[in-house]
Amino acid sequence: MNSVEYLLSPGSAWVLSQLIKFTIDSIKNRKLVLDRFLRDGGMPSSHSAVVCALATTCLLCFGFTSIQFAVAAVLAFLMMHDAAGVRLESGKQAKAINDLHEHLQNMLKMPANERLEEFLGHTRLQVLMGALTGVAVAILVHQL
Repeated sequence: MNSVEYLLSPGSAWVLSQLIKFTIDSIKNRKLVLDRFLRDGGMPSSHSAVVCALATTCLLCFGFTSIQFAVAAVLAFLMMHDAAGVRLESGKQAKAINDLHEHLQNMLKMPANERLEEFLGHTRLQVLMGALTGVAVAILVHQL
């Protein structure tokens, strides 16, 4: 087995999850939001899709007891935990800071500054859907 499958599965999972995100956002906002294709956050989690596609590929190629699967599974768990924990909370904090800064700008007539990125993390459902996307893509790529 060469390395193509280990790159193709995660890469395809990322592209698919970003396309789904782009489509959902475009329908929701009733306009094409082209930069949404490259941004973080939203449904489904592309981070989860990528790491679960890699872990699933390792599982299918090396088996459940392999070192390769163990490393990929631990990486996937950490990435998904971070996406639904630290990064989600960081986005909430960025929103609070942006709101506070906007209030101070209005109150003190300060010039506007660049806003912090608020759309960083994922809900557990977004992480789960990303994980399922990654698993499905890896199985499909493996079958081909």
